[in-house]
Amino acid sequence: MSPPSLTELLPPKKAFGQNFLVQESAIALILREALASPAPRILEIGPGPGTLTEGLLADGRPLWAMDLDPEAIACLQGRFAHHAHFHTLLGDAVKAPLPSGEPWSVVGNLPYNAATAILTRLLMEPIPWERMVLMFQLEVGQKLLGTPGSKEYGPLSVLAQACCRVTRLLKLGPGAFRPSPKVDSVVLRFEPRPEAPDYAIRKALLALLHRSFAHRRKTLANNWQGFLEPGEIQARLQAKGLAPSVRAEAVPVSTWVSWAGEER
Repeated sequence: MSPPSLTELLPPKKAFGQNFLVQESAIALILREALASPAPRILEIGPGPGTLTEGLLADGRPLWAMDLDPEAIACLQGRFAHHAHFHTLLGDAVKAPLPSGEPWSVVGNLPYNAATAILTRLLMEPIPWERMVLMFQLEVGQKLLGTPGSKEYGPLSVLAQACCRVTRLLKLGPGAFRPSPKVDSVVLRFEPRPEAPDYAIRKALLALLHRSFAHRRKTLANNWQGFLEPGEIQARLQAKGLAPSVRAEAVPVSTWVSWAGEER
């Protein structure tokens, strides 16, 4: 008798954005990248029925698996509770408390309906991590890798690249998952930058970005009206050698971080 399939172990739920990774080569790559981190413990977000969990546990480091789905947690406990270094966390990765302590290697096939919010939390809160290997919808991944002047470049690009070195590892089509999503996916690696801004500057940066990209077709000067005096707007742009007609999408990451430091 053959062992039960992933969807038999845990019927996927659309409400939780569950699409389980089944492509063996992708699973192997994600495990290799996540376990290459020297972090003393591992945090898996959105483990589902445990596609990655089994390989992560084989490494021997303490592993916390976090999922919003009670049935997923029950499935994982049924499969892996005999491992003394295995722990489960039932809760929303956007806001649920995480155990304090040593740095994490963070890994996950993130639910697409919450992926951006989860990543933003990991970048904006003082959660210690040494490496993150995360799956995103391809469109979100392109934004994270966006460069100045491109249509993909925006607040998410700036925040992620100010804090991390972001590397594209693998693109996956719908056939790599069960059930198959309607979009392509991408696996990205995040490594913290030694010169990353502190958390106070990150908070100021995010607020500045939301103001500045509020209307992409407008110039920065227009988006900043009501927040800064006209003379201050002109001085800020001139100090960075930027034309009065510049739009937010043309400003490099380093300039955004500098401005945020001035606003803190």
